Amino acid sequence: MPKTIKKVGVLTSGGDSPGMNAAIRAVVRTCAYHNIECIGIYRGYQGMIEGDFKEMGPRSVNNIVNKGGTILKSARSVEFRTPEGRKKAHENLVKAGVDALVVIGGDGSFTGGLIFNSEYGFPVMGIPGTIDNDIYGTSHTLGYDTALNTVVDCIDKIRDTASSHNRLFFVEVMGRDAGHIALNAGIGAGAEEILIPEEDLGLDRLLDSLQKSKASGKSSSIVVIAEGDKIGKNVFELKDYVEANLPEYDVRVSVLGHMQRGGSPSCFDRVLASRLGVKAVESLIEGKSNYMVGLQADKVALTPLEQAIKGKSEIDRELLRVSDIMST
Repeated sequence: MPKTIKKVGVLTSGGDSPGMNAAIRAVVRTCAYHNIECIGIYRGYQGMIEGDFKEMGPRSVNNIVNKGGTILKSARSVEFRTPEGRKKAHENLVKAGVDALVVIGGDGSFTGGLIFNSEYGFPVMGIPGTIDNDIYGTSHTLGYDTALNTVVDCIDKIRDTASSHNRLFFVEVMGRDAGHIALNAGIGAGAEEILIPEEDLGLDRLLDSLQKSKASGKSSSIVVIAEGDKIGKNVFELKDYVEANLPEYDVRVSVLGHMQRGGSPSCFDRVLASRLGVKAVESLIEGKSNYMVGLQADKVALTPLEQAIKGKSEIDRELLRVSDIMST
């Protein structure tokens, strides 16, 4: 018989993303709907170790669905990576009467939850929260859609300046290991070239592409670059290389940085967070553990945490083809 769940703990860990608050709200209110207690764990796994808990009810999550970031805060916890740290965390959860955990975060957060479960048999359910959209088992992670809209809005503004001054802009977006933001936002914003970690465009092809753009009559260009792209050591060295080889271009760099993580979540992210939060709690009630709730073919589905961690989120090859056609 599965363990009866009477109290659920919810935490956010790793990098924040728009939609985390909406997911917290969904977890808390789903618990209330099923007459289960809920506690918020502040500062992720570090808060578990320090016993930084707060009882949460339906009214404690009023007016947060529209807020970016996370009201529960987030922190990296070196101590939780040790058996001693996890032992303290477990003792605090038992003392507080917590029966199961909902972890909102990325693969690092899920890895911590999986190890914790293996040591203590503690039920864990994951909700993917990261703007990079780089987690296997879901077509969308929380915050990804909002980040895309933020990036497209920024590039639209940059294009106004690029067109006014006949400039080439390199716009660097987040995506150390995955080019989902760069690829989708690049297509959406009409970028002339998109550089992502999954595809090594090469310097020669980039120069050739920019020369063709110039010859075709384009007076300004936007190149979107994922921060993990392998074509240059960094975007500023790439700028210097292009200026040295194509002196006719006036090149500027814009690094969008952490503004991509902030802001009010889009409607899509709010609805997704609500769906995933409900599924996470109800799956724990059903006796399930060590799963991530995600979106597959627009349906909420469960993926084993181990698969979510080890699997690779693939780039859409059809979108690469679309990008090539659109840059003509």
